[in-house]
Amino acid sequence: MPGKRVRHREVEGPDRQDRPDGTGVEAVLDELYVTPPSDFVGRREVWAAAARTSGRGDDARAIRGARRPTLAAWAANLLLRSRPEESRQFLELGESLREAYRTLDPGGLKELSDQRRRVVAALSREAAGLARTAGLPLSGSVLREVESTLRAVLADADAARRWSGGRLETALAPPSTFSSDTEPAAAASTTAKRPAGATAKRPAPEKGKRSASAESAAASTRVRGGKDELAARRRDRQLRLERERQAEREQRLARAREAAEVTERRLGDRRAEVEDADASLRRTRDHRDRARRQASAAEQQLRKVRKALERAQEQVRRAEEQVDRAEEHAGHAGEDLARAEQEQRQAEERRRTATAALTEAEREAHDTARAVHRLDRSRGE
Repeated sequence: MPGKRVRHREVEGPDRQDRPDGTGVEAVLDELYVTPPSDFVGRREVWAAAARTSGRGDDARAIRGARRPTLAAWAANLLLRSRPEESRQFLELGESLREAYRTLDPGGLKELSDQRRRVVAALSREAAGLARTAGLPLSGSVLREVESTLRAVLADADAARRWSGGRLETALAPPSTFSSDTEPAAAASTTAKRPAGATAKRPAPEKGKRSASAESAAASTRVRGGKDELAARRRDRQLRLERERQAEREQRLARAREAAEVTERRLGDRRAEVEDADASLRRTRDHRDRARRQASAAEQQLRKVRKALERAQEQVRRAEEQVDRAEEHAGHAGEDLARAEQEQRQAEERRRTATAALTEAEREAHDTARAVHRLDRSRGE
């Protein structure tokens, strides 16, 4: 609330526990509405995600429901939070000005109206300076919206209440009563100076000396008095009609302001939705770009794998040809082996036959040698 010293701090995000200074969703909303509008949606999503992660669904919904303020509304919120003492005095000035208007005090109205113009101009410059320091200089049209908001705070108690919360979403418009420097109290006070039906006193004529001219003068006075009374009644009736018309106009204005506020809130919602959609679109585009880069890298890898596969297939083909030639050579070698084995068997058969013949020849030679030996012995004897 105004008058309470607000210590500004940098929003550090959910890494520092899940709440700024541990004070909950209200502190988060206070921080959001002094966050530059260009960063509002991103910070809101960070805080809402932190609340959901910590199991605080109601806080997450409350944070997610916050709508991004316009640049003028943000500057007005920043002014309130950054200059609490000046803001409190400004709200008190609005109360005094509205009370003076209700009591139709022309002197007080003139003094407060002059003060109002000076203070609105000074606070508007202060808001512009704060915005410029924050890196968002205000254009002429935005500065006029800030001035309009400050005039509305002075003229209307509901506008003062909304601004004192520090969470304006759109600029405020002052009511028609304070739309110019012309105050309605002057005419009313002028009318109130002379009572209706009042007439100037005339010295009474001396008793017993009333003449025709005196009678005529008295009659004329009565006629003028009746006309004055009729004129006063007409003025009273006209004043009542004006008051009724003014009340009706104020009612229509109140309804129009309510409708305008609803429209502004809806417009803020639509703007926030567009901003959310833009942020989602940016994220989608980033994701698409990453996917494209990944697809390009995968295609390059695929081309490399295909080339490697082609080389491997060529090597397989060559290996198969070598296998075919080897199988062919193996077939020839098998035939040669079969012939060699057959020749070996034949050679072994011939060897056995030769061995048998040799054995037989050796036996016969042995027998022959024995016979020769016997014959030699018998001849020697």
